[in-house]
Amino acid sequence: MTMGVRIDSDAQLDTLNFAKGGGMVTVVTQDGVTGAVLMVAHADREALEYTLRTGEMHYRSRSRGLWHKGGTSGNVQRVMTLTTDCDRDAILARVQPAGPACHNGTTSCFEDDALGADALATLDRTIAARRVTPEPGSYTQKLFNDRNLRLKKLGEEAVELTVACVDHDKERAAEEGADLLYHTLVALQAIGVSLDDVRQVLAQRVGAPRRGVRQTDA
Repeated sequence: MTMGVRIDSDAQLDTLNFAKGGGMVTVVTQDGVTGAVLMVAHADREALEYTLRTGEMHYRSRSRGLWHKGGTSGNVQRVMTLTTDCDRDAILARVQPAGPACHNGTTSCFEDDALGADALATLDRTIAARRVTPEPGSYTQKLFNDRNLRLKKLGEEAVELTVACVDHDKERAAEEGADLLYHTLVALQAIGVSLDDVRQVLAQRVGAPRRGVRQTDA
């Protein structure tokens, strides 16, 4: 079985198996920053040609024909990457959405719980909620109220993780890693930086040349 390929030109559309789906391929659309699955639709060659030409997602529906996502509502989806699956009959579209993906006005066409399946994102939202609505007696609130304490704990957790890695203690390293991530998110939220802000930076770095490495060596 062959691996999927990146689609970034009309010529590469020839690698897709449109025949298997009656002239269309399945498109799974994902927020390229948060990783949330936004919607599942279909596209034929014409829709994908428009997508590549405009840089915004176009789909094909048997009932409504060719349609430009957000063409009416303004909730366009700007393409980050288009990648096929191994069978070439489905595409993963990583996008930057300008608004809700669902016609019901929700971020995703799936249940809200599906967006919270990422434990790290759930933790970040919980920490953010504690910052907006203080909960007396909570450890998170204590950290928010004491800058020196939260920065001290951040340093301590980093050291403890380092020691666990030096000792090659996998179980303790996982626990210390979780503690470090928690204290990192608290420290970031305290200055107004969210997990999505960090993800945005990481998304921009995807494919960028590695620092200190010449292009010819990459």
